Formats: sequence, structure tokens, C-alpha cells
Amino acid sequence: MFLGHYAVGLGAKKLTPYTSLGTLLMAAQTLDLLWPTFLSLGIEQVRIDPGNTPVTPLDFVSYPWSHSLLMSLVWAAVFAGFYLFFRRYPRGAAVVAGLVVSHWVLDVISHRPDMPLWPWGGPRIGLGLWYSVPATIVVEGLSFILGIWLYATNTEPVDNIGRYAFTAFVLVLAGIYAANLLGPPPTDTRTLALVAQGQWLFVVWGYLLDRHRVAIRQW
Repeated sequence: MFLGHYAVGLGAKKLTPYTSLGTLLMAAQTLDLLWPTFLSLGIEQVRIDPGNTPVTPLDFVSYPWSHSLLMSLVWAAVFAGFYLFFRRYPRGAAVVAGLVVSHWVLDVISHRPDMPLWPWGGPRIGLGLWYSVPATIVVEGLSFILGIWLYATNTEPVDNIGRYAFTAFVLVLAGIYAANLLGPPPTDTRTLALVAQGQWLFVVWGYLLDRHRVAIRQW
């Protein structure tokens, strides 16, 4: 998934209003933020294979250290541990841990059976939502709309930056999603890994938004 991960990050603001949106997005995207670095280092492998599924031209040959169930639990524990140590906010720590693992769950829903359970071989699973473009668009679109609504109704802008930066954030994500569906496949895996590092910009954008929007309800 793509929009689905951002959707759960946005929606999680309702559960933990004291946690920055940047942190929530980082947690929801942790596995995909690790993946391009592991790919560049040769630790994990992907193959550009147009037609692999109707939605993506990528064949995820090996990504056990970023995307296995066991490692998602490890990354969740590490993320939550650091968050709890620095922020002293147990509710936020629990939510960010859940967000890290949610990435694996959503990927299992969307991927073909290529999601590993642990790093050392073994079975791979996937429900294959990506075999259907219309179903993928509906599921991701509805989840994104829900995430936007939850964030928008539980925060409010303190200035025009908070208002318009959020609108731009939504439009840019939607535009990238459309480009991924309609555009040509990546030229090579090195370029793919470099472009994928751009996801960090949305984390930074999330931190910026939280400087200009405040939670309406404080738990």
C-alpha cells in the first residue's frame, strides 16, 4: 500500500494528540523508510518486473530485514522504546508501536504472497489486493479519506500555513499515488532506492504541520 499507510498515520492523531504527526507518519512508514537503505546496501533485493501485478511493476525478491513479521515487531519495540524514553508518553509509545506493525498487516493485504514471517526463509503470505486495480483504488482511496477526516476533525489550524500546508500534503500524496499507477516503471533499482528515500520528506512535512495545527481534544 501507499495511501493506506499515510491514512493510519493521519488517523492515529485522534488516539494520541500529544504525538507529532511527523512521528506518527514515521512509525506508519518505518518499514518502507528502512527498505531503500537496505536495498542500496545490497541487504535486500527487488526486481523491476512490469506486469508482476497490475498495480506495481516490482517483484520483491527479498526484504526480510525490513518487511518480515518478526522484524516489524522488533522495529516496533525499538521505535516505541526510544519514543517512551524521550517523550515519557505511554499512550504515544503504544500507538507508534501499533503503527509500525500496521504497515506489515496492510502490506499483507495488498501484496501477492511475498511477505515473509521471519528473516530466515519460511513461508511468505499475501492476500493479493494488488491483483485488482479497481479494488486497490477503492480500498486505498477510502482509507485515505478516512485518515484525512480523522486528522482534520481532531486538529485545527492556528494560521494559514496549517490550513494550506495540510491541503497541499493531501494533494501531493494523491498526485504521487496517481503517478505511480499511471506512470512508467522505474528505470533501475538504484534510482528506485534513491527516489524511495524521498518518503522522509513527508515525515518532515508532518512535523511542520504540527507546528501550525493543534489537537482539538486532549486525552
